[in-house]
Amino acid sequence: MSEKPEYRKSSYSGSSNDACVEVADNLPKVQVRDSKYKNEVGPEMKASRGAWASFIGFVQ
Repeated sequence: MSEKPEYRKSSYSGSSNDACVEVADNLPKVQVRDSKYKNEVGPEMKASRGAWASFIGFVQ
């Protein structure tokens, strides 16, 4: 695994790229951020893989 998060756009985000959620799941903890904070420090959520899997199972 890489030491740096590799973010990808959520499939549930809009196509206009102005209101996107990005997920990095290449680290021990899954990280989620708003795409408008790409080049600066901003709010970010981190969750264990188990917690993330439970969340995704709940919202699907």
